[in-house]
Amino acid sequence: MSQSKNMDPRHYDVIVSPVITEKATMLSEHNKVVFEVAKTATKPQIKAAVEKLFDVKVKSVNTLVTEGKIKVFRGRLGQRSDVKKAVVTLEEGHSIDVTTGL
Repeated sequence: MSQSKNMDPRHYDVIVSPVITEKATMLSEHNKVVFEVAKTATKPQIKAAVEKLFDVKVKSVNTLVTEGKIKVFRGRLGQRSDVKKAVVTLEEGHSIDVTTGL
């Protein structure tokens, strides 16, 4: 089972999943895609992973960390996990359809 040379398994560890929300859908009209990424991922790693996995040209990457909230679930306290998201701006003429998957 051989992989092609440009598919690095670490790229799959950087990008966890696409974020499909109303706000992320509105950003897609401005050539931006939102991904949930690993907490340790850096902007250059995210850029390289998106360019290799989706075969597109990335203009810029902005990241944000959403701190986990403390919530009550069935009368017990629980805490959501911290989540790191990346808003990836693509060059003109490039697009990613996140609904199809890899």
